[in-house]
Amino acid sequence: MVFATPDMADDILRSALAAAEAGEEALHCVLEELPAAIYVTDAEGFVSFFNSACVDFAGRTPKVGRDRWCVAGKLFTEDGEYLPHDRCPMAVAVQTRQRVRGVFAVAERPDGSRVKFLPFPTPLFGHDGEFLGTINVLIDVTDSRQADFLEQQAQKCRRLALTVLDRKVLQTLNQMAEEYETKARALRGR
Repeated sequence: MVFATPDMADDILRSALAAAEAGEEALHCVLEELPAAIYVTDAEGFVSFFNSACVDFAGRTPKVGRDRWCVAGKLFTEDGEYLPHDRCPMAVAVQTRQRVRGVFAVAERPDGSRVKFLPFPTPLFGHDGEFLGTINVLIDVTDSRQADFLEQQAQKCRRLALTVLDRKVLQTLNQMAEEYETKARALRGR
């Protein structure tokens, strides 16, 4: 599975929005293929669709038509303060009909584990301008996930280094691998 990073969010969101515009069948197909947790609400904020990555992210299966604003059991701010669902970024996007950006949140799964994430709630409008609901892309920025990603990048650099003959390129690839590994160790606290 591809690990979605914050810099991929805009591309993922563009794909999701295009799928939403193409209709429900396209939405279901495309959202399942995108490398991030994604869910859609109706105009009242009730969850109307979610992809399987969303289930993995939340640690639970969201309840279509019953869960409102959010797919996670509990939410917290980046500072650890409890965040009521009706004040979460998705709720703000639904209530104001404006996108919300640059907010970190922490979701608590039913097993007690937590995941730090960046939400990208974005309103959906019909061709006539009618507000239809909101789509949200959730990018997991938990330190361990980032460390895994950095370690994968280091391995790619090391594999590539085995295939090059140019000394300067070899040094650059090894230096990049070391930087990735150093960052990964720092995130893991070792």
